[in-house]
Amino acid sequence: MQRSMANETQKVGTIHFPFPFTPYSIQEDFMAELYRVLEAGKIGIFESPTGTGKSLSLICGALSWLRDFEQKKREEEARLLETGTGPLHDEKDESLCLLSSCEGAAATPRPAGEPAWVTQFVQKKEERDLVDRLKAEQARRKQREERLQRLQHRAQFKYAAKRLRQEEEETEHLLRLSREMLETGLGAERPEQLESGEEELVVAEYESDEEKKAASGVDEDEDEDDLEEEHVTKIYYCSRTHSQLAQFVHEVKKSPFGRDVRLVSLGSRQNLCVNEDVKSLGSVQLINDRCVDMQRSRHEKKKGAEEEKPKRRRQEKQAACPFYNHEQMGLLRDEALAEVKDIEQLLALGKEARACPYYGSRLAIPAAQLVVLPYQMLLHAATRQAAGIRLQEQVVIIDEAHNLIDTITGMHSVEVSGSQLCQAHSQLLQYMERYGKRLKAKNLMYLKQILYLLEKFVAVLGGNIKQNPNTQSLSQTGTELKTINDFLFQSQIDNINLFKVQRYCEKSMISRKLFGFTERYGAVLSSREQPKLAGFQQFLQSLQPRTTEAPAAPADESQAGAPRPASPLMHIEGFLAALTTANQDGRVILSRQGSLSQSTLKFLLLNPAVHFAQVVKECRAVVIAGGTMQPVSDFRQQLLACAGVEAERVVEFSCGHVIPPDNILPLVICSGISNQPLEFTFQKRELPQMMDEAGRILCNLCSVVPGGVVCFFSSYEYLRQVHAHWEKGGLLGRLAARKKIFQEPKSAHQVEQVLLAYSRCIQACGQERGGVTGALLLSVVGGKMSEGINFSDNLGRSPELQEKMAYLDQTLPRAPGQAPPGKNLVENLCMKAVNQSIGRAIRHQKDFASIVLLDQRYARPPVLAKLPAWIRARVEVKATFGPAIAAVQKFHREKSASS
Repeated sequence: MQRSMANETQKVGTIHFPFPFTPYSIQEDFMAELYRVLEAGKIGIFESPTGTGKSLSLICGALSWLRDFEQKKREEEARLLETGTGPLHDEKDESLCLLSSCEGAAATPRPAGEPAWVTQFVQKKEERDLVDRLKAEQARRKQREERLQRLQHRAQFKYAAKRLRQEEEETEHLLRLSREMLETGLGAERPEQLESGEEELVVAEYESDEEKKAASGVDEDEDEDDLEEEHVTKIYYCSRTHSQLAQFVHEVKKSPFGRDVRLVSLGSRQNLCVNEDVKSLGSVQLINDRCVDMQRSRHEKKKGAEEEKPKRRRQEKQAACPFYNHEQMGLLRDEALAEVKDIEQLLALGKEARACPYYGSRLAIPAAQLVVLPYQMLLHAATRQAAGIRLQEQVVIIDEAHNLIDTITGMHSVEVSGSQLCQAHSQLLQYMERYGKRLKAKNLMYLKQILYLLEKFVAVLGGNIKQNPNTQSLSQTGTELKTINDFLFQSQIDNINLFKVQRYCEKSMISRKLFGFTERYGAVLSSREQPKLAGFQQFLQSLQPRTTEAPAAPADESQAGAPRPASPLMHIEGFLAALTTANQDGRVILSRQGSLSQSTLKFLLLNPAVHFAQVVKECRAVVIAGGTMQPVSDFRQQLLACAGVEAERVVEFSCGHVIPPDNILPLVICSGISNQPLEFTFQKRELPQMMDEAGRILCNLCSVVPGGVVCFFSSYEYLRQVHAHWEKGGLLGRLAARKKIFQEPKSAHQVEQVLLAYSRCIQACGQERGGVTGALLLSVVGGKMSEGINFSDNLGRSPELQEKMAYLDQTLPRAPGQAPPGKNLVENLCMKAVNQSIGRAIRHQKDFASIVLLDQRYARPPVLAKLPAWIRARVEVKATFGPAIAAVQKFHREKSASS
């Protein structure tokens, strides 16, 4: 198909879709169905294979709907403002739904039997209120548009940023001189009991949530009110990685909407922080805590300045972040909305303006039409709330969603080791010894509760909190699985309110204080001060780096420059929060190894729907998209049905591929060269005859397939076993005579190097005539190459998966003629990973590939039904090897000749 690069407008039915070139027919179908899903407020599961232009289809389809939605809303506003009244109670008029979705203008239901004049009065008042709100919103919108229009002249922003930076530097200079004069003239006194800078390590007086809310005044500054805007209807787009988000933003720029759409990219503090002192902390948790603490300090200072005497001297010592300036962040917000920018450009903008990109980008959310953000910020409720994301009546698009269920599960599962529990207990005990006399009663109460919890967690593993965990051998080993309630009873902590403890940890920031304490003292005080913990000192000192010693070289390049570890208590806080989950939705796994330090407690989330339910409940529409979404039954049952979504609200869409149908040859081979049935189950796959059969088949395929061959194994361990067996039997040498052999690395940073070498080898062999005809890449299903689910060697036998299977069998109905939900889960996990691997074979319109599935179980109709539609339609099942190798040879001979 000839594709012109000029922007074109495609009309599908009555809808116009601007597109940067003539779209494929499948892209038109995709955009039309996406538009219908958003208009009708549905939940859409969209599958569009790699190479079919999914990103552009999402952009142009969703923004076309938003364009039409905004236009209809403006027309209705104009009509209401012109007449001064609105048809609030005309059920036939769709404008009520249109306006009430964003303005909260739905009519108040009136009680039966109410006098007509009262009803009429209330209706008139609601109509007047709606008109007033529309006028206010129109004024705000006009002000915003004028502000953004002025920013089209970039010189204005640069001048304003430079002027503000100069003013700030001058102010800092004057303040420094003033402090020096005061210290010289008055000889500022410091408390003798504590060393310089140690004041900030002491936990502040703790107040209840109600007291804090009444007294703090946080987030209620006039400056912040000035920056707050009404949230317009918008699209939240999220994906897994920052690189995927950056690529999406790049696609938006190239689209016909690139010049006009108001887009903002969101990221974590770790990605967007421009304060080098904070960023140097390395750990995500430490950066978050320090940032929040600096903002809290800023508010306390502002409040303290109005009082005659601040409560604590240390409140004057904690510096506020110099990049958190409302005027500068307002400029950054407007500049971010004026022109599409990715995370890197936003970061550069923040450095130039000396404005915080993290908070500045959050200020841009209300006025933005398209918000681009990572999974975690959308799917984690606390993070979503902290970022100022409001989902009411908004649209959410979750891309690269093939692992969405596992992402949500992993995000809310947490594991702590015996070593972390003991270290946190020791640090906290020494912290109390050091500062106990300065702490208020409520602080002491909560800290003692935390110490008690840590002691009981160690005890339930079979250890003793007072002994070195590295040298403690446990009498009982193995894995034990408990319900949350059973774990709380067995640990003897069912009498403690974990919700209050969790809230205390969050508000007091005790883990950050504890980290500061350990940074100062190396977590170990002198034996004179800590006589009872002498046995622990050697263990803790072994965990601390010596300043006089050269740092050890990292074992892996990826470890170089690794961030400093956070306080173990920070990690344990996540475990405490997980224990507040409803009993039926999670389990606790006690893993007792040889020593206490290696033993672990793990919270396993069984029901990810509890965290997804709020998203689908609040949003107008949700789109779950990916290149490979089959089998979709997992999304329907585990995620949507369990989240309370009715089946009628769910829409499935799967488009074909852009390649011609005869450019793929998918085969299922049921038996090998020696007529050995191929069934690589866990029980049979390690048999020598099965590994030999797989090797002989691969040798034959490498003889007839030119260029590159990728062979996927079920796990890294099985790949290692097969590789060793082939090497011992000589099969590896026969393979190497035909193809240069590469192996998928376990380390992520080495993947690109291996792929580059693999690609170069294929190109070189294509130019030379010799014995080696290309390259063979031995890879892993769900590994780095296929981006799917990484299978451990004991998949199906792990207590985590067994518990998940049992949970699904208990909670989901069994469909007639189908396997139990638990067994279906394992099969679906396998097929998702296989489908991800298959998706790597075809990358663009002119590509071609043969896809060989070596296992007779693939020939079963229920399994075939879980393959992507564009593959399923072309699958050929070969009972024996002879016809299969003949078909592969014929396919590649014809394709090589035509190319």
